[in-house]
Amino acid sequence: MPHFRVLFKTLTLSLLSFVKADLRADLSGKGFTVVFPGDSGFAPASQPYNFRYTFIPAAVTTPTTPDHVSTIIKAAVANGFQVVARGGGHSYIANGLGGKNNAVVVDMRTFKSISVDSASGTATIGMGNRLGDIALTLNSQGRALPHGTCPYVGIGGHSSYGGYGFTARMWGLTLDTIQSLDVVLADGTITSVSSTSNPDLYFAMRGAAPSFAITTAIHVKTFPAPPVATIFGFNWDLSAADALAGFTRYQTFSQTNLPKELSLQCTLEKGSSSGRLTFRFGGGYYGPAANVDAIIAPFMSQMAPPGSGGKNTGNYLNSVTAVAGGMPLNTTSGPDTHDTFYVKSLLTPAASPMSTAAMTNFIFYLAFDGFASATSWFIQVDLLGGQNSQIAAAGVDFNAFAHRNSLFLFQLYANSPNHNLPYPSDGFSFLDGAVSKITSNSPTGWDYGAYPNYIDDRLSDWQLRYYGTHYARLQGIKDTVDPRGLFTFPNGVEGTVAPPPPPPPPPTTGVAIHPNGNVNKCLDVTAANYANGTPVDMYVCPSFMYD
Repeated sequence: MPHFRVLFKTLTLSLLSFVKADLRADLSGKGFTVVFPGDSGFAPASQPYNFRYTFIPAAVTTPTTPDHVSTIIKAAVANGFQVVARGGGHSYIANGLGGKNNAVVVDMRTFKSISVDSASGTATIGMGNRLGDIALTLNSQGRALPHGTCPYVGIGGHSSYGGYGFTARMWGLTLDTIQSLDVVLADGTITSVSSTSNPDLYFAMRGAAPSFAITTAIHVKTFPAPPVATIFGFNWDLSAADALAGFTRYQTFSQTNLPKELSLQCTLEKGSSSGRLTFRFGGGYYGPAANVDAIIAPFMSQMAPPGSGGKNTGNYLNSVTAVAGGMPLNTTSGPDTHDTFYVKSLLTPAASPMSTAAMTNFIFYLAFDGFASATSWFIQVDLLGGQNSQIAAAGVDFNAFAHRNSLFLFQLYANSPNHNLPYPSDGFSFLDGAVSKITSNSPTGWDYGAYPNYIDDRLSDWQLRYYGTHYARLQGIKDTVDPRGLFTFPNGVEGTVAPPPPPPPPPTTGVAIHPNGNVNKCLDVTAANYANGTPVDMYVCPSFMYD
């Protein structure tokens, strides 16, 4: 048996070259870059943003044209591999690497063109762009787009699943601005999708795009950059009781008649000692600076004087820089960062705000259990909806984003204090518990959701929480445009049509080996002989066996 284990391990390693032999041939010499496991450039090309994940793709390709993307898709299909697109690479669960081993990655980094039609204000944005570079380019032409705050986030995933930022209440989510998309389908077809050209797919691509096609460019409505913007923020170190009072006031204030030009955010972090919380209240206002104090006075007048904080008024680009966390907007000026973390999200329904019991249990849990956690953590609670929000005004069926009737968007983020492995063992239970303190103290059937751009692969009912009532419709569209499940990854839309069975193994007169007698698995070998010279014929295992 020990000799068999050594032989089995040796032959397992040899399979890697065999299974990928045809794929390597089909992807090499086609005018684009491709790297495979073992190649010198593979390690940096397959590095995740979140170090908790260590997936090994079958190949990482870097196309430069839609024709290249089509070639890659066809090669992957012919060799039985699944495909995933990667934009900025910031997927919290490494879905840009497939979310599992052995996917073919289509890295969109070279698709960086940005152009603006001066007459219509429509911008065409390649999927390799990052938010900071988009903001700079559009601003140079007096235009702007609603999007998030981190400059290094890629537009691909961001615009596919949502795209919340401080201008979203007045302009909508990033995906709400998409007028059409240039895509490559699962059969390699290159096409455009809009409200008049394949409207069902247009619906799906704005809320769940990576499950349906690879987008090479989006055509979006842009807006005149506001001449003035004010970013404000104030900080307190509060007892649990005072933090609860502040959080209750924040929810009450957020339900009042606030202008669409106002964004709000409450951030909670560890306090100075057990039983205390750092409480931050801030946001942005995209109108006359003189209006800010009066607008936020109903909240600020009920709080003790803050320990620190203030306002930052300037032009629109100044506001983008102010919320970028010290990172440059020009992402070519420095490398991206990485972290080791776990994230959860929560979208609370506007029609049923958080109860007193939910907020009380939540805040006291953070003040005591949160202080004891070995992680560094923060919880951001953004005003997504409320009165005058353009996100809610669009209507729940405007596109595949399902939770427009939400009041708050929570991002709960806990990371290793040094940003590296190992991840603290209590990190999962701490965040899971924080969300549970709200949901378990809410009415039965409370219609809460989760935000797919803060993706959580531990969420058991993700179909409902991410996609809501749209999931059944999305499944039907998936069955039509991707019946084989080429674009399949954790928490993505799954079709109801079973993929066709893999082709039968080639004829053989030798000996077929199945590990441990399991006929559903193939021995990972390329070719071999027994010691007596008997040939061993090898079955190429279908890609699903490497999930």
